[in-house]
Amino acid sequence: MKTLSLACLLVFLTFSAFKFNPSNAKQTHPISDNNMLNTIDHLRDRIYQWRNEAQESQTFVSWLMVLAGVLCFIASSISSAGGIGGGGLFIPILTIVAGLDLKTASSLSAFMVTGGSIANVMCNLCRKSTKLGGKSLIDYDIALLSEPCMLLGVSVGVICNLVFPEWLITALFAVFLAWCTSKTCNSAMRFWRNESEEMRKKFGLAEKLEKGQLGNEVGTTEENKENEGSKSIEEPLLIPEVNSNERLPWLKLGVLFLVWFSFFSVYLLRGNKYGQSIIPMEPCGLEYWILSSVQVPLAVVFTAWIVFRKERLQDQQECPDLTKNSASHKLVFPLMAFLAGLLGGVFGIGGGMLISPFLLQVGVAPEVTAATCSFMVFFSSVMSALQYLLLGMEHIEIALILATISFIASLLGLLVVQKAIQKYGRTSLIVFSVGIVMSLSAVLMTSFGAIEVWKDYNSGKYMGFKLPC
Repeated sequence: MKTLSLACLLVFLTFSAFKFNPSNAKQTHPISDNNMLNTIDHLRDRIYQWRNEAQESQTFVSWLMVLAGVLCFIASSISSAGGIGGGGLFIPILTIVAGLDLKTASSLSAFMVTGGSIANVMCNLCRKSTKLGGKSLIDYDIALLSEPCMLLGVSVGVICNLVFPEWLITALFAVFLAWCTSKTCNSAMRFWRNESEEMRKKFGLAEKLEKGQLGNEVGTTEENKENEGSKSIEEPLLIPEVNSNERLPWLKLGVLFLVWFSFFSVYLLRGNKYGQSIIPMEPCGLEYWILSSVQVPLAVVFTAWIVFRKERLQDQQECPDLTKNSASHKLVFPLMAFLAGLLGGVFGIGGGMLISPFLLQVGVAPEVTAATCSFMVFFSSVMSALQYLLLGMEHIEIALILATISFIASLLGLLVVQKAIQKYGRTSLIVFSVGIVMSLSAVLMTSFGAIEVWKDYNSGKYMGFKLPC
């Protein structure tokens, strides 16, 4: 609740500061009978004056960056619990509080997401869940099926971001994130009710055991129903492990690294629209678009190979529960990942916050969703951070400091959530943390986008569709 209050206050102060521009303002206030409007106008004037004085005295960047770092610490600790990057919170905080431009804020956000994802992966890589039969919290099958199409979707989304006008991006972001937030909150309440019902059943059984009122047929049918009801859509994708002593699936990790390196090589060779590349290339020339289009067959080939290999392994293991599912059933995850990556590229945030609600909706357990999303975010965030470094990024020291802050905050957030889950037995706390991050991101990002659209409208800037180059 404190974080939400801070966010609301932040949005109000920012809107006030941006809307008042003394260079265009008149000496007289608009005639109004409402004293509250005059008070707000006066507050805008004072805030703008305060920001200018702080900037002129060379204290603006230092202490406002400290304040932004504190807010980012809180945002990272909350985001890590849900396994999402938190870019939807970092970018507004850095632009609104620290006064950074969007390009610098995006580069710093990429490093912060990378720091948080490293902490998540370190904690979840070797962890296993007793609730899931000793399986790893990270579902490497979902990651394998999703990562190629997610990276492709990000590239397509970035192009759409360059073409779409700002008002359309803001409107799409507000609508989609409001829908995702609603679905996530509904999932959280559903998980909470299911957990409460299970606790009541266990408490009732314990009372009957104490009173000696249980017979030989205690809970047999109920346990069978619960086991059947707990099966989700993810279970057909999971192949039973042949060697249970193997801690890490090195083959799957190797394939994921190969996918990552392939897309990363394309990004480095292609560069960006400003001509920043490791090889001489005309910005948005023929070579640029040829290299961009190479990502499509890369994603298709990797996804098809992973699906067919999985089917062959299932046939060899002769698992009856798995043979009934076709390849089209497995393509649900690549399609969801492509959509999440596409929207993430359009909105300028990571795909983790967008794919998490999809996984929850298809029935993946909350703890598996959080661990798997953070694992996928690790690959995409490291790719973004390395691109910024190799293409001549500024403020590297600040980026590393903020990444360290995010790393520590993520470890703290994970520790608190894990202790809470162990104490109260409610994995729905993970889903609630995702809902909180999405709600705050919806408020901050939409408010920030609306402010930018209003500024463009007042300045007479072109607000239609643009060419990508």
